[in-house]
Amino acid sequence: RSSSAAVAVVFLPTALRKYVGGAASVQAAGATLRQAIEALEADYPGLREHLIDPELEGRVIRSISAIVDGEPIDLGLRTTVDEHSEIHFIPAIAGG
Repeated sequence: RSSSAAVAVVFLPTALRKYVGGAASVQAAGATLRQAIEALEADYPGLREHLIDPELEGRVIRSISAIVDGEPIDLGLRTTVDEHSEIHFIPAIAGG
């Protein structure tokens, strides 16, 4: 592969799979979570609005949790990803 960008595997919740042709997982290139989401948007227009909060551009929307390589993100969209990364977007669990 001649590209220097890492290609991570991105797992999507059932509700978002309709935006990627029904696939449970897709690949996205990027060195950060933001770049991976932008790559997803390029391949699947309209998906970004279901992942990034329009009011808080640096955050994943509240109804979705992002897990990178088994760890909840703590650097927001600046979280680094590499060619072996797995990104999981899962519905946030409401509690009370």
